[in-house]
Amino acid sequence: MKSARLALHSLTLRGRCTLAAGLAATIAGLALREVDLLRLGVLLLVLPLIAVGLVVRTRFRLSCTRRLEPVRVPAGTQARAVLRIENVSRLPTGLLLVEDTIPYLLGGRPRVVIERLAPRRPIEVGYHLSGEARGRYRVGPLTVRLLDPFGMCELPRAFTAVDTLVVTPRVESLPATSLRGEWGGAGQSTSRSVAAHGDDDVATREYRQGDDLRRIHWRTTARRGELTVRREEQPWESRAAVLLDARLVAHRGDGPASSLEWAVSAAASIGLHLAHRGFDVRLVTDGGGEVSSASLGGSGFDGALLDVLAGLTPSSGTSLHIAADAARRTGGQGLVVAILAAMGPDDADRLVRLRATDRSTGIAVLLDTDTWTAAPSSTPATDRARVIAMLTNAGWRVIEVRRGDSLARLWAGLGTHSAGPIRVATVDSAS
Repeated sequence: MKSARLALHSLTLRGRCTLAAGLAATIAGLALREVDLLRLGVLLLVLPLIAVGLVVRTRFRLSCTRRLEPVRVPAGTQARAVLRIENVSRLPTGLLLVEDTIPYLLGGRPRVVIERLAPRRPIEVGYHLSGEARGRYRVGPLTVRLLDPFGMCELPRAFTAVDTLVVTPRVESLPATSLRGEWGGAGQSTSRSVAAHGDDDVATREYRQGDDLRRIHWRTTARRGELTVRREEQPWESRAAVLLDARLVAHRGDGPASSLEWAVSAAASIGLHLAHRGFDVRLVTDGGGEVSSASLGGSGFDGALLDVLAGLTPSSGTSLHIAADAARRTGGQGLVVAILAAMGPDDADRLVRLRATDRSTGIAVLLDTDTWTAAPSSTPATDRARVIAMLTNAGWRVIEVRRGDSLARLWAGLGTHSAGPIRVATVDSAS
């Protein structure tokens, strides 16, 4: 009885309309004493009941699993979800409508019709997920609806399993520029060469994605059976902090084309670039959150960094004092890369004092956020010029960024000997 009531409540719009039409025709046939109309009404009444009976009598049990390929994708690319459905009962099923639940940012809700599922013969169906915007997205739960041949009744079966798709920021491959003073305090490099005694004494490490293929050490690779590259410089000190300014009030633009998304992508690119060059990297946000490679190590840091940045939301802070204090805990004599949005002289003074206290090498990636919006400028040109002058005079290398700039081209400018702000002609136009 419970299943019958459930099936009656699961009548589709077609089934309910047919039932209503049959009831109306039956009443009219009785009132008018029209036998043919009465027969038609009875037929229309019986059809939905037959559909309900077919659905209720179908005893089936389904097993369903979902896998994401891969579970972590860069923004702007696609992932694939594969559903494996198996009928674990002894009888074949009828018509099945399989529907998965996904956020609208990943695309339209996928639906698959399976005409008949034989017992103990699993099938796999897949669909694509469009990860246009970074974030952590819940995929599932899955719903399977059993349909009758007339399409008048559907009985849902819901699964509880869900999976998480992580859409990470876009990562740009950066050139291996020579950062002056990156290893030591007072702007002087204390790096030493470990390849001074010939090819046999070259220090090596495992190959990492993004390494220059010309650095592969073939003799060690043949001996170990895995790709190995030369480590041309071994630092005495190799600590780095990446400071990310994610204040909502400081950024401009909306969606994937906003200045915040450019800054997050830059933080991911720089963090991974430094980690692959042998730095112990700490990512610090203006809200005080951080993730460190020292506690994770190797490829574990890559995934942790991308996961943290994938779920990063704009903060409600108004200053950078929390981030500056967190970056100061890097421990002095290291590298600090600050990715900055609109800021005033007060915040610039905090960064100046940060480098003066820690004697660290400072690189400021300063976004001209007004180029990300068509609204009138919110940051006076005099304040921006003053901020650049304060940082430059304090020994920071300043990289000026406008909408459409390529981080790789700007980063390559760090290898020059110019003491002023780094700017290059914009090639990539904004979308």
